[in-house]
Amino acid sequence: MTARQVSRFGSGNSVQRVEDDALLRGEGRFADNLPAAGQLYACFVRSPHPHAALKRVDVGAAAAMPGVVRTFTGRDLAGAGVRPIPNSADFKRSDGSPTATPLRHALAVDTVRYVGEAVAAVIAEAPHQARDAAEAVQIDYEPLPAVVDTVAATVAGAPIVVAEAPDNIACEARHGDPTAAAKAFGQAKHVVTLDLVNQRLAPSPIEPRSTLATYDEASGRLTIVTSCQTPTGFRDELCEAVLGIPKESVRVVVGDVGGGFGMKTNLYPEDVVVAFAARALKRSVRFTAERIEEFLAASHGRDVVSKVELALDADGRILALRVASLANVGAYATPAGVVIQLLIGPWVATSIYDIRTIDIGIKAVLTHTLPTGPYRGAGRPEAIYMIERMMDQAARQTGIDRIELRRRNMIRPEQMPYKNAMDKTYDSGKFAHMMDRALALADWKGFAGREAASRSRNKLRGQGVATFIEWTGADVFAEVIDVTVSGDGAIEIFTAAQPMGQSLATTFTQLAVDVFGVAADRIKVLFGDTDRGTGFGSAGSRSLFVVGSAVRVASERTVAKAHDLAAKEFEAAAGDIEYREGVFSIAGTDRRIGLFELAAKQAGRRIDLHSSSSVDAPSWPNGCHICEVEVDPDTGVVELDGYWSVNDVGRVVNPMVVVGQLAGGALQGIGQALSERFVYDAETGQAITASFMDYAIPRAATTCAFEMTMDESAPCLTNPMGVKGVGELGTIGATPAVVNAVVDALARNGFAESAQRLQMPLTSEQLWRAMQR
Repeated sequence: MTARQVSRFGSGNSVQRVEDDALLRGEGRFADNLPAAGQLYACFVRSPHPHAALKRVDVGAAAAMPGVVRTFTGRDLAGAGVRPIPNSADFKRSDGSPTATPLRHALAVDTVRYVGEAVAAVIAEAPHQARDAAEAVQIDYEPLPAVVDTVAATVAGAPIVVAEAPDNIACEARHGDPTAAAKAFGQAKHVVTLDLVNQRLAPSPIEPRSTLATYDEASGRLTIVTSCQTPTGFRDELCEAVLGIPKESVRVVVGDVGGGFGMKTNLYPEDVVVAFAARALKRSVRFTAERIEEFLAASHGRDVVSKVELALDADGRILALRVASLANVGAYATPAGVVIQLLIGPWVATSIYDIRTIDIGIKAVLTHTLPTGPYRGAGRPEAIYMIERMMDQAARQTGIDRIELRRRNMIRPEQMPYKNAMDKTYDSGKFAHMMDRALALADWKGFAGREAASRSRNKLRGQGVATFIEWTGADVFAEVIDVTVSGDGAIEIFTAAQPMGQSLATTFTQLAVDVFGVAADRIKVLFGDTDRGTGFGSAGSRSLFVVGSAVRVASERTVAKAHDLAAKEFEAAAGDIEYREGVFSIAGTDRRIGLFELAAKQAGRRIDLHSSSSVDAPSWPNGCHICEVEVDPDTGVVELDGYWSVNDVGRVVNPMVVVGQLAGGALQGIGQALSERFVYDAETGQAITASFMDYAIPRAATTCAFEMTMDESAPCLTNPMGVKGVGELGTIGATPAVVNAVVDALARNGFAESAQRLQMPLTSEQLWRAMQR
């Protein structure tokens, strides 16, 4: 490869993805595509009740059916020493007592607490045999009172999820200075208040969960092939916390992952049962979820009800922010479900605005529903939605232009580094600059002409904007990378990060090409094997920011190690050795040795490097997203007519990949704004949106042409490459931008009072009813 060719494949270029060839040929290594000889199949019996006592679980008839190898109940697992899956223990209740939550068993013991909770498992030779036998399991339920609504669960006399929380509050957190906030509100010229709901969502990756556990009698080890974003955490929690076995006795292997969105970061009850069954039966056991099981039993996201208040002075300067939220964490307060709402969301509550005084209180509410957990953005979409809805409402209430109001309150570049009210430090950012670029891109000032054209077609046109910041890194800033340069002409790079569609192999290859200067096809990036290496995995938009930085550092260290080896080979001073395009040479001479030739001369015919490195702190990507919508006043139907954004993601490694991440994320944010909502019936506790016939994810017709642009003028200062995370940015910006546009369309056409009460999703029925009022 010539220097020019290396440069064209290196970072900064929109190169073709290296992942695509295998995927297009149907050679993807998805968990359900990797069978084991003689594998058994697991099928789960799930509760049809949101809350019930288990009086009898009779598996006798099922156990006698053709092909059935074994059945398991919750008592079977508990009697064998299987422990409950860990719940949150990081927060307290208001009286200082620990988080109150029921024990979460892999199979329910004594009580079920949501529709879809696993009660028994059947292991059989064939999938249809397992399903048939599962239908033969006899269970006597004693239905108990249930509550699924967040607010209703906190009302006196509501059905109780666990005795230790008679008020159904698992735990709570308070941030800021309530006294200072109260004083600011008392002195405010304007007080703006909104009740806002971030509804419950089902993440819905295209690939359902799948886990295959294989036990090797000779070594006593278990190999688990699964679809997971965090293989090391999966292994450690399964072994140490639940099964009580050494983590060295389990190997977790992950191939391709068909979407994760945070849903695949958790250890699930089904994983525990499959692993236990494989060890008990000394056979391979597989579970692959059906789509309805993903709706009923894979973690949901969001589900937060909030009262939000802003205090402003006569000039529109924000004096204080006050938020009181109830976060529905479901029947079990999982560690991720709680920390996302009680801590991570508040980290960005003040966003890009210079708000020094806050009073934020969040209560984690237990209900008889599926537990919530990470979903693209994880806490930040909720917080940004709240502050951006408030900025538009404040503009309407004060009469100050919404762009001007934002500008007056933005943190200025000269304030960097800036410590926000949650004690988080932004290292870089040019927020007004990003907004100005987006306004120009969207032709903000030309809206009047487009509105007139819409009106001529009897459509209401609205213009929405969201200016915002995002926190990335998952607060795990260290990463280990293993590099092997082979004498056979290949460079292998192993990382514990886990791709799930975000093009990590391509991006990491580009970073390695930058350093090694060799052809891209000489570099192979490997993932997903806890026997090869361990680490946090991929979540919180950390993959490029943390892991990519580590790949670059490890590559540089490998070249430096090879440089020293070349000096020994040449018997020359290290300072006289030059490296370019995969070749070492002595300056001013014709003595040369290739990198791979040098590796072939080492022990084992290779050069190995084990590299550990860290970035300094989180990255803070940010941006401005703008959209325009048309609303049909006769039907309430919303159509997106334009979407523009300028995004500060620091240095861009692959523009094509970044645009894809931004557009895909935005589409998920649009889904929350306009159509998606997971609903439990308030009376029966039944899930009534448990299929794609009822749960409305965005379709091609939902969206429009996106114009996603990047701005690299404010590189991140906390990592050596200057990059910032991007995976969740589009989702965070899209939801408030779209909702603000719809609210604007109604408000400017005489429906301001109805518009401010709108809650997501903004369905045609809801909008039609708002306009009838």
